[in-house]
Formats: sequence, C-alpha cells, structure tokens
Amino acid sequence: MSVPENQSGNDARDGVIAGLVAYGLWGVLPVYFKIVAAVSPVELLLHRVIWAVPFGALIIFLRRQWPEVRRALTHRSMLLWLSTAAFFVAINWYIYILAVQQDQVFQASLGYYINPLLYVVAGVLLFGEKLRFGQMGAVILATVGVLVLSISGGKFPALALAIGASFTVYGVIRKRVVIGGMPGLFIETLILLPIAVVWLGWLFNIGDLAFGSDAVMTGLLLLAGPVTVVPLLCFALAARRLPLSTVGFMQFLAPTLHFGVAMYYGEELTTPHLICFACIWAAVILFSADALLRNRQRPVAPAAST
Repeated sequence: MSVPENQSGNDARDGVIAGLVAYGLWGVLPVYFKIVAAVSPVELLLHRVIWAVPFGALIIFLRRQWPEVRRALTHRSMLLWLSTAAFFVAINWYIYILAVQQDQVFQASLGYYINPLLYVVAGVLLFGEKLRFGQMGAVILATVGVLVLSISGGKFPALALAIGASFTVYGVIRKRVVIGGMPGLFIETLILLPIAVVWLGWLFNIGDLAFGSDAVMTGLLLLAGPVTVVPLLCFALAARRLPLSTVGFMQFLAPTLHFGVAMYYGEELTTPHLICFACIWAAVILFSADALLRNRQRPVAPAAST
C-alpha cells in the first residue's frame, strides 16, 4: 500500500518544525551560558554531562530505544568508538562554554559556520572523496576569511577552529557507528558520568561549587540536561523526515543566531570580522547551492510500497 500524500506532507511539516526548533535552540544556547556565567566552564561542563543522563534516559524510555542502547553497550568495538566520541564532544562543549564566557560568541559562530566545510575537507583526506567545484570554492572562501581575520585582526581564531575541528572529529567518529542520535548521546554521557561525578565531588570538597549555593542557580544548572538533550532529539526527528540537503541547509541557522547573540551582548565587530564573515557567508551560499544542485541531479527512485 502506498503512503498517503497527506501523511508525507505532515512528515515534512513536522520535520521542518523539529529542525527549526533544534537549530533555533542551539542558536540561542549562548544566552543560557551567559545567564550562568558566574559558574566556571568546568562545572558547567560537568552539569551538562550529569543532568543529560537522567533526562536522556527518560527520552530513551519514551521512544522505546533501550534495545539499541543495550546492543551498543554489549558491542566492544561500538563502545570503544562511542568512548572516543564522548571525549571529543566533551572537548567541544568545554571550548564552546569557554568562548561564550570570554565574550567570544563571534568565534563560536565562526566555528559552526566552518564546521560543514571541515566535514568536506575530512571527506577528502580520510575517505578519498572528490571535491566538486562548488565545494572547492566554498573551502577556499572560508580559508581566505580565516586568514584575513588572523592577519588583519591581529588574533588567530583559535577558539573558532577548535570548536569546528573538535565537532568535525566527533562527526567523523559517529559516522563509523551505526546508532541513533539519541541513544548515541545517552551512551556518550553515560561514559562521561563517573568522571563528572567524581570531579564535581572534588569541587564540593574544596568549596568551589556553585551548585546548591542558592535555589535559582541550582535550578538553572539542572536545566543543563534539557538544553543538551532536547535540541538533539528535535534534530533526530527532523533528520528522519527531511532530505539531507534540507537539514544541511538548516544547520546554518544556529551560527547565524550566534552572530545575533554576539551583537546583542555588544561584542566588537571589527572590519576584519566583517570581511571574514562576508567570506564565510559567501562560502555558505556556494556550499548550499552546490548541495541543492547535486540533490536535484540525482535520479529519483520509483515510489516504494509499504
């Protein structure tokens, strides 16, 4: 029996809504870290790991994904890859928090703008993929932008490149593991949980813990779980309902919102910044146009019955 047309339309609509929510939440995430700026980046990272576990477990339960979690936990190779992924996602989260707290949201924005382009470079270097003309032009434009900011701006965008590179490595590792987004994140945070609990206990012993200092701050830190898990859940829902090219185009919403957040908090937007971002935006347009053209040129498979 073929899929009803209205059902397909509803899936696409729900996918777009889920995607916008995911990237919208990721885009305004710096606001949360600004609100809890009195807390050290290390403690924020620990809370993000710890409270993501019970909240993630609830999502796994509601989505009935425990069999997938059990399969991964009993698969030695998969568990090893997820442990490595956990290490790099923890690095990415820490650098991101550090960038926001140091009033470097522009660098966070730049890092996630160049992330898809770094995926392209990783594909060439690690998987022998060939660069298409549009992709090559996008990578060159992005490189020019980073060089302009480094030379004319007088400051190498280390945080931006570290954010983009760490998330690229994380993505490459996750590409090797056949597991859903939500179960994968749950296992990654579960792997990091013992370290986070011990480290948090040490902070408590030396009297350097913000958690529990007052009810408002404690409540805000408990939100670290939902702000970590909810966007990923929405992303997983969008990825299942939308073409990859659509999801790929939507991902630029988050760094665009980062850019707006940086402007709101009064970060200095210098001429080198403007030139760099102009190059990046041109690269994004070229990259997206190339992906859309590539998607349209692919032969359409005949409709399958279900």
